[in-house]
Amino acid sequence: MSYTIAVIEGDGIGPELVRAATRVMDAAAAATGVELAYESVRAGADRFRETGSAVTPADMNRLREADGILKGPVGLPDVRHPDGAAVTGLLPREDGGPGAAGVRHSDATGAEHEVRAGAVVLAAGGFEADPERRERHLGAGWSRAIVRGTPANTGEVLDMALAVGVAPYGDWGSCHSVAWDAGAPPGGGDRELTNQYTRQSYPIGIVVNREGRRFVDEGADFRNYTYARYGAEILRQPGGVAFQIFDAATRPLLRTEEYDSRPITGAEAASLPELARALGVDPEGLVTTVSEFNAAIDTVRPFDPAVKDGRASRTDPPKSNWAVALETPPYYGYAVSCGITFTFGGLRIDDSGRALDRAGGPVPGLYAAGELVGGLFSGNYPGGTGLTAGAVFGRAAGATAAKEA
Repeated sequence: MSYTIAVIEGDGIGPELVRAATRVMDAAAAATGVELAYESVRAGADRFRETGSAVTPADMNRLREADGILKGPVGLPDVRHPDGAAVTGLLPREDGGPGAAGVRHSDATGAEHEVRAGAVVLAAGGFEADPERRERHLGAGWSRAIVRGTPANTGEVLDMALAVGVAPYGDWGSCHSVAWDAGAPPGGGDRELTNQYTRQSYPIGIVVNREGRRFVDEGADFRNYTYARYGAEILRQPGGVAFQIFDAATRPLLRTEEYDSRPITGAEAASLPELARALGVDPEGLVTTVSEFNAAIDTVRPFDPAVKDGRASRTDPPKSNWAVALETPPYYGYAVSCGITFTFGGLRIDDSGRALDRAGGPVPGLYAAGELVGGLFSGNYPGGTGLTAGAVFGRAAGATAAKEA
């Protein structure tokens, strides 16, 4: 088998890191008979300053065509497997104690099978794709969130692990949730469009609810430090929907792969009242909000989207950076909802990936990695750390399981 890996360089991901990562990947590939080829893709603030887009459309096409994407030393690329197999239970240990001695699963025909093993590594994700579990753990209203990723992470494996003695851990009441196209399919992501339903250029514009009122500080920090908690803020608004507003001056700065994608839920208009009517927003509320926002901008500070420029609009709520007056028609609006990515509550593990019980001792035969591990995040999330955690604990759990099986 052979794979093409797109290597993203820029913003701290320099040649030394890439060389170190590819050495690890090449060694693993050689051991398994896999052939790897690499293509370099530049991204980040430097590319943004040059082209107005962190990743150009041509580079986005290269990323979509690649078999894997390397942003650091994350190991071999993901390999897709056909659907049909499903875990239906953990096999009890012969001594009747806590833990597991293998798994029970069904195939595409519904037939049941058993796989007995000295070690089971759990890496089945959280419960973000199950509306009932979201309501139970995250709170009222979360059943209407749109599933951003796989529809298969419904929490059954989490419950199976808890039932055989693994301790729950971390913040079960919060999650990773983003601004997601309000018209996107609610039950799971599209493998062809992948991340193109996300709308993450909100720091450049303003975000309002159906009443035309702002409700977050769009410029509180760089997108990577706010995007994973603003989905929850959107869900709290009337109808669980919000609207990102831009004008002709800011529209060219939006992320090309997201705002030039199709389908997209939005509108363009020659005036703010016309835009509001097209979006289903209160026209008077939007006009008032934009007028107050524009009048409160600190115009002494220059606008610079590549740094935290301190160009604030001192209104309520304030916008701390990147405040640009919305005054140049045509105006653009994009309807967004809450797209849930993964949940933060999960299982307790140690540094070696062993699943732990409530007393802190290892549960025989069980190891865990990925998004069903609890205790890593709470309330917010810095971009890329989920991939990092999956790589680190995946390697730890696999190595420990192989040694102790």
